[in-house]
Formats: sequence, C-alpha cells, structure tokens
Amino acid sequence: MNKLGERMDCLAQGIHEHVSLSRRLTETVKGKLRLGAKILQVGGLERIFKQKFNVRDDEKLLKVSQCYLSTTEVPMAGLLFISTDKIAFCSERSIKLLSPTGKLLRIRYKVSIPISKIKKAKESENKGIQVITEDDFEFWFIWDSLIIKRL
Repeated sequence: MNKLGERMDCLAQGIHEHVSLSRRLTETVKGKLRLGAKILQVGGLERIFKQKFNVRDDEKLLKVSQCYLSTTEVPMAGLLFISTDKIAFCSERSIKLLSPTGKLLRIRYKVSIPISKIKKAKESENKGIQVITEDDFEFWFIWDSLIIKRL
C-alpha cells in the first residue's frame, strides 16, 4: 500500500509540473505574439534598434535575436541586437521603478555594450552567451530553449 501511495505522489507531482510548464509555455507563446505585433507596428527590427539605442550613421545591424537577460531576480525577456559597434539588449516589457521624488516610472530595461569594451565573450552550452566587459561586469544572454529546459 505504501508503494502505491508513493507512485500516486509521483504521478501527482508529474501532472503538477506538466500543468505548470504548460502555463509558462502558453505565456511564452503569447509574449512572442505580442512582440511580433509590436515589431510590425514600429516598422521592423532595425527601426526598433535605432529608436532604442544611440546608433551612428555608419553602424550596421548584423543580427537580432529574442533572448533572456539573466538577472539576480528572474530572466528578463527581450531582444538582443548585435551591430558593428555594440551588443545591445532591450526588455520586451517595461519595469517599474520609483523616482527620487517617489513617482512611479515605467521604463524599458536596456543594456548597451560597445564592442571595444568587451573583454571576453564565450558561448556556454548550458546557459547561452556570457559577455564580460573590461570593468568585469558579467552579462548572460539566454535563448528560449534553454529557459524552457530549466522550468
């Protein structure tokens, strides 16, 4: 009887994990659809890059990828832009911050790293891409498939 109880607990845990993953997967798909709609409204990825970041006239956008920026809280979904001058990230959703005056602000989380300030960049099979700047700040850019595996 005890083994039957253990099997039922194991089965219940498996069902719970499946349902939890399904909800997260559904939210991920909805987020991707919302992002696609925003990209179309704005006029494309290159236009978003130019609007969000200081872009020089001769700078060329090389690649854009949807990814997560690993933070101390949770991975933050957004777009990773790689250009001839920089690696840049902009969150899909705005974050809420309190201003020094106590006013609630909503801003996009952005990171811009000039190529000249990158000390080291390496790809990790388990995590994504790690970028270390000259001043030893560390950034992890993680792709969706790696996040889903961890859920």
